[in-house]
Amino acid sequence: MKKQLTKAEEDIMLLLWGLKEANVAQLIEKMDEPKPAYNTVSTIIRILENKGFVDHRKKGKGYIYFPIIEKTAYSNQSINKLMQGYFEGSFKSLVSFFVKENDISLKELEEILKEVNSKKE
Repeated sequence: MKKQLTKAEEDIMLLLWGLKEANVAQLIEKMDEPKPAYNTVSTIIRILENKGFVDHRKKGKGYIYFPIIEKTAYSNQSINKLMQGYFEGSFKSLVSFFVKENDISLKELEEILKEVNSKKE
């Protein structure tokens, strides 16, 4: 999976990952105001299908859509792209940036280190 999502596509994927499956009307119901037109969401869903992120099954006269790419897989790809593009592939530079720019507390940093160390074992 090397395809990137637009902001609109990513917003719909986040909803689908949370809902597990939904029809277009259910997706629109969960969206913030002003809600997009039905045809807009339907078009984005078809684009997501063409990109290989979503599939569907028929239900009555309509379709139920569901993600076929896991959120963690897409998140990992996005983080790697961010790291390669902005931090020369250095995880250390990425973490340092977030520590400096986002006022991460010492406690949060210790929790991150504990998690990293537990993955090594």
